[in-house]
Amino acid sequence: MRPPPESERAVAGLSVRWRPRAVPLEPVAVAGVGQVARALGARAARADDAMLESWSGVAGPDVLVLLGVAASLPWVEGVVYLGRDPLAPGLLLPCALEPEVAVSLLERAFLAGQGDAPLVVLPASARLVPVGAAQRVVRASLVAWLAPPGARP
Repeated sequence: MRPPPESERAVAGLSVRWRPRAVPLEPVAVAGVGQVARALGARAARADDAMLESWSGVAGPDVLVLLGVAASLPWVEGVVYLGRDPLAPGLLLPCALEPEVAVSLLERAFLAGQGDAPLVVLPASARLVPVGAAQRVVRASLVAWLAPPGARP
């Protein structure tokens, strides 16, 4: 059995093909998974206090999502910038990709399975990340998240 093509990913159990967007979405968030999340967190931890206060975010064991104004969002290699498609306002989708299915149908399917909007859709890692509970980024919390698991309080 062959693995699915690079452009086809199962996210939340749905197999979806992705293609480049003709016109990229305006970024409203940035996400990283695994080592990219750690690098993004380290980069964000170096931001000044005013910049940190302008972001909200959510973090899990190996994922970090920061929400904010496009020009303020940090960059590290491998991050995914996310935007809102007006046809699916409950999803934050990769700015440069679109699903080959109607995005409004994809939104309905994902929200039916997850509930909390908005949801970040990360096709490359086959993840959905709820960001409705995003909170203002606080340096101490970010530094604690970056600490190795055994060193966390």
